Amino acid sequence: MERSELNIRRNRELLLAVLDRRGLLDAKPEALAALREASWGRTDLGAGVFYYPRSFFAAGNLRFLLAGTGGPDAPDAYPNERDGKRLLVLSREEISRDFEGERFSASGWKVLEGPRSWNNYLAIKEHLPFLAPASLRGERTTIGCGDRLGMAGPGHIRAARGFRVSPVLAQLSMRELKLTGRTYPRVVKDAAFAALQEGFDRGYGADGDHLKNIPDIDTALDAGMPMITLDLTEVMDPAPASWTDAAVEESFARLAEPVRRRTLDDYAGRTFSLGGASIAVPDIEAKRCALMYWKALEFTGEVDRHLRSRRGDAYDLEVSIDETTAPTVPAHHLFIASELARRGVTVNSLAPRFIGEFQKGIDYIGNPGEFEKQFAVHCAIAKAYGGYKISIHSGSDKFSVYPAIGRLTDLRVHVKTAGTSWLEAVRAASLQDPGLFRDLLAKAYEYFPEALKLYHITPDLARIPDPEGVADEDLPSYLGLPESRQLLHVSYGGLLNDPATGPRLFRFLADREELHYGCVGDHIRAHILRLGAPAHGR
Repeated sequence: MERSELNIRRNRELLLAVLDRRGLLDAKPEALAALREASWGRTDLGAGVFYYPRSFFAAGNLRFLLAGTGGPDAPDAYPNERDGKRLLVLSREEISRDFEGERFSASGWKVLEGPRSWNNYLAIKEHLPFLAPASLRGERTTIGCGDRLGMAGPGHIRAARGFRVSPVLAQLSMRELKLTGRTYPRVVKDAAFAALQEGFDRGYGADGDHLKNIPDIDTALDAGMPMITLDLTEVMDPAPASWTDAAVEESFARLAEPVRRRTLDDYAGRTFSLGGASIAVPDIEAKRCALMYWKALEFTGEVDRHLRSRRGDAYDLEVSIDETTAPTVPAHHLFIASELARRGVTVNSLAPRFIGEFQKGIDYIGNPGEFEKQFAVHCAIAKAYGGYKISIHSGSDKFSVYPAIGRLTDLRVHVKTAGTSWLEAVRAASLQDPGLFRDLLAKAYEYFPEALKLYHITPDLARIPDPEGVADEDLPSYLGLPESRQLLHVSYGGLLNDPATGPRLFRFLADREELHYGCVGDHIRAHILRLGAPAHGR
């Protein structure tokens, strides 16, 4: 037997002996629940052997946990899994062949040690159903926690578990999948194993973000993602927003007679009183809405019916109209909301394009007072037409307007964050690996021009200090500058795929996972606190 195999066998025997000595292998579910409540992080046993007490669950005759024994690591195709963590399944009886991995016996137990793979996720969720993402339609306050690396989930969970909020742990767009080289099955199983590691059994969501067509929606649904954010940019017509009145009249006259009749009878020239808000819809604006949105509304109805056919009532449809150059004025929001309700679309949340700038990774740009006044009207519309959640896209770091958002929605709100968690991984590097951070910052300039084609941001890169004159201990200050935040924020695709920076960052985060989780958790917790979400249990 080779020395490495002998070491692995000894490590496995050590792990099982420790678990047995601590009374965990035969512990009742309530005892394991108490262990999870009292535990934190990873327990290291030496010689590269470790386990996560919070991951210990019993289901029937099976025991599950995440641990490391020095067994085979993940393949190179999964850099976020080259951290030694493996799924252990233990039983006194034969373990189902649905689980994949190496099988052996020790201390009277049959054991399977396998990867955190899609197949093992499919197998384990049949025994621990909370590991499968769920519809959060009935939850009041939800927060989207985009995890571009597949490693930030524990930090997201730690931020959310102390508050009455429900996290969407799996959330990526097709653009992010392409830039990171991930797939929706990988995104979902990474979130599930993060939930297992943290013993998080309250349930979590999964969002196929900014999807524009039914084939992409089916890709997300096939991976078990209950939330679909429908991006209507390819079926909306933004052009009439800037047309002259004469051009609007001419085009409106060519619409089908039933569309013209409904628009004129139900909206043109009317004023709507909604919960203290008065919204006028001038004749020309009603016609403009029909030209801009009718095709998109019909498509939304088609998507809603498709989701219902695939998932019954267990889905969360978010309608996104925020990817436009002009803000969504209240009259337009009212038209959209009313027509969605007329079509019977089950809207869980809707994302307007707000006044001001919601740029990536930085605070709100604009007049907070004006934003609050118009946001209150958007909230009144949402309440009047089904009580759906207002969704805040590019919600990362908008701290100056978060108190108003929390107050005016009465916390019936969905906030999307994504790149801000990636920035916290970069922050971790700035704290403990100055060389890596300096290389990330330097390389970001190379990838920024291409990234700028995909993201609307307006940083003045000349305002970023030359790192040559910055001491190592001052490098974290770059994460406080709007310009360098945005530079790093949008350049993630190039940095993760760069052979000089990507593997080093993944390795660093695996070696310093508690630092990483702490940075992510603290930052997301700051978002939740600014919203005013109450502590869990109150």
